[in-house]
Amino acid sequence: MEGVLVTGTARASAEGECVRCLEPVELSLDVDFQEMFSYPDSDDRGRSKAAADDEAEADEDMIPLEDGMFDLEPVLRDAVVLALPMQPVCREDCAGLCSECGTNLNENPDHHHDAVDIRWAALQGLAGSLGTDEKDNMSGNASDGDVRSAAEKQEK
Repeated sequence: MEGVLVTGTARASAEGECVRCLEPVELSLDVDFQEMFSYPDSDDRGRSKAAADDEAEADEDMIPLEDGMFDLEPVLRDAVVLALPMQPVCREDCAGLCSECGTNLNENPDHHHDAVDIRWAALQGLAGSLGTDEKDNMSGNASDGDVRSAAEKQEK
């Protein structure tokens, strides 16, 4: 009595890119929808009458029929867009891309980079410039002979 209730299923295909590895992704969607298209209010002569202000707010969600026809495009578009995933992936366990060089980690799962912390870079350069004996003396692993030669150097 109030209008036409349209119920159906939309079948669509979508193409995009995986958000992790940027490989092409194809999705097939089956989306159910239901929408009510209301008859316009009319008086006893069949003419459209103006709705009251309080009724206008209640009828805001109703889509009116226009000349006995209704447009399904916005209804279908809204149903399909809402069914699309926010972040499409090619597969659930997609490893993505390396954040440093962009290598696809799905194709090369053993890929890694030796991470160098720039905060320690100066000390690594210092450690490389010291000889092996000097490192041992600095770390406290000096032998008795090393301690005697250091004491002799201090006396001079």
